[in-house]
Amino acid sequence: MTTVRGARARARIEITAAIKDEARTQLAAEGAAKLSLRAVARELGMVSSALYRYFPSRDDLLTALIVDAYDAVGAAAEQAAADTAAQRPLARWTAVCRAVRAWAVAHPHEYALIYGSPVPGYTAPQDTIAPAARVGLVLIDITRRAHDGEGVALPPLPDDLRPEAERIAADIAPDLPPALAVALVAAWSQLFGLVSFEVFGQFHRVVEDRDTFFATAARRLGQDVGLLPRV
Repeated sequence: MTTVRGARARARIEITAAIKDEARTQLAAEGAAKLSLRAVARELGMVSSALYRYFPSRDDLLTALIVDAYDAVGAAAEQAAADTAAQRPLARWTAVCRAVRAWAVAHPHEYALIYGSPVPGYTAPQDTIAPAARVGLVLIDITRRAHDGEGVALPPLPDDLRPEAERIAADIAPDLPPALAVALVAAWSQLFGLVSFEVFGQFHRVVEDRDTFFATAARRLGQDVGLLPRV
């Protein structure tokens, strides 16, 4: 009986993966708004009722794809941080940013699913929150280690921004100064702005050497947060 249950579990994993793969193919061809469970089932040679046992609705399938995408870019960021653990904070920050960009360029349709236009009629559930935070948490951790270690150059904090800065710090990094928390949120948003400009074509005929441009911009973001360029 255990063997039968194991075989069924493996089959479910394989079919779930096949459904997601076909859905990603549809995302690339038609976009998220046109994703259809019936079309996925048809391409896989399944009846719709069988597919519904794996994903009861289009939104359930979209959520699975969104979580996978966030987890993939988060894993890329975490791996870059681990690979550069012996390096100084600014170098680690830049490596993480470059890993995020590399994943996005290699997976533009999955990137568009999580950082492009909202899908009409879809509201992301709580399940997506933790995966979506993975890249940000890596950047926070690098900054925290720098703050506790070699130190950081605290960015200026205007008086009128202090209440909001204190609220942000309480939410994302209560152990860090509010000025750092604000700088981290600004850098996080600018990182994905840079990536989005490249993935969605806004750099066309503007930036040619995109590797060097991005590395320089990412390093500058780290310095804006307060990471020191040298000891």
